[in-house]
Amino acid sequence: MWYEILPGFAIMTACLIIPGVATAQIHKFTNGGKEKRVARVPWHWCLMERDKRVSGSGKYHDSKGLENIH
Repeated sequence: MWYEILPGFAIMTACLIIPGVATAQIHKFTNGGKEKRVARVPWHWCLMERDKRVSGSGKYHDSKGLENIH
């Protein structure tokens, strides 16, 4: 019957979803809790390089504190 396909469908769906979710979580863990930034155009890449220089740590996801703004 038609319902015999459900276990196979569930296994295939899980095998396709798990790598995507795991990759997102790994990126979030390695980037200090922030999502991965993607540079699709050269301007975004320049902004990421600027953030890397400004942070002082060599990582674009480390932000400077707000203590010096006031």
